[in-house]
Amino acid sequence: MRDMKPSGKLCPREFFSVSDQVSYLEPEQVRALEDAFLNWKDGARRMDSVRARTRLWLLFLMVRHTGARLGEILALDDATAFAPEGPFVRLGREERPREVPLPEDFFAELAAFMESPMGYGLRGELFRVDPGYFRRICYERGKECGLSKDLVCPKSLRNTRAVEMLRGGVPITIVKEVLGQSSLDLTANFQQFSSGDVQSIVRTAHEAMRKRTSARNSFVGHVVEVQTDEVMAQVVLETRSCLRISAVITMDSLRNLKIVVGSPVIATVKAPLVNVLRREGHLEGSARNRLEAETLRVTSSPVLSEVLGRLPDGSDVCALISAQSAEDLDLKAGDPVEFWFKALSVVLNTVQL
Repeated sequence: MRDMKPSGKLCPREFFSVSDQVSYLEPEQVRALEDAFLNWKDGARRMDSVRARTRLWLLFLMVRHTGARLGEILALDDATAFAPEGPFVRLGREERPREVPLPEDFFAELAAFMESPMGYGLRGELFRVDPGYFRRICYERGKECGLSKDLVCPKSLRNTRAVEMLRGGVPITIVKEVLGQSSLDLTANFQQFSSGDVQSIVRTAHEAMRKRTSARNSFVGHVVEVQTDEVMAQVVLETRSCLRISAVITMDSLRNLKIVVGSPVIATVKAPLVNVLRREGHLEGSARNRLEAETLRVTSSPVLSEVLGRLPDGSDVCALISAQSAEDLDLKAGDPVEFWFKALSVVLNTVQL
């Protein structure tokens, strides 16, 4: 039986499974480890101990929230690595740096320590501690909350951050960039999709997109085909009910949206760009997208009429046509129709969470 949240929704970990070969912490384990670290830090009494423990606490939070390699954090020059205008840290090589966001409260705590008398003398070398000593402190804190060494080592903290982002809906390509990984194959080790995974992720994306679009017709799915030339690209998405929608977009849009086969996308088309025809005999036309449906209702005004139909999968599609066209069609509830729209009329969106 699947775990449920109090709201009745599936727990985030049901979106996908994680390989047994990957060591990482579940949310309750992360909280337990953070509490153990915080209690240890706050237990210091002498000023030198307060300084040393606070330094290691901040190092722990930096590894935990960035997902960076321990060596990257230990080599940081804290005098230049942080963006003064916001909660970001610059990591990676000079020729290819990457900016990683930090939680606001952690960034504020870090800034306060660096500006304090305790932290001032450490400027430029705040995180430069012995890696073996830091690992030992992690192991001790893990032991206090019943966690094994393999779960509280820096590599496990890095894996934990990757899993958190993937569960939060962050595209795997973005996770790769945040972690500073050289290959998507490495990041993909964290994420193993079950048969219902794509549906769960895409439904989440769809709900986010519905709040940002005024289009009446919205189709959510994943990309199954991309064909390109020098200027344009044809993208085909497939919905969870195996309905296929074709869109033609520019190559610039394809690159900007980072659309590849497998990407979750939302295709929208405005109702005035949709035509509706009776499904009788052979219908001819150049529209790439032709959706069979049954008429639900027709709402007319002196100028325009809205035709609402229901697709076999239970979703609705809408066309806005002239009142004269609606009169000529003479549609009634239950009449078989086809909704047509061109691939150029389809707008594609991806969701960046």
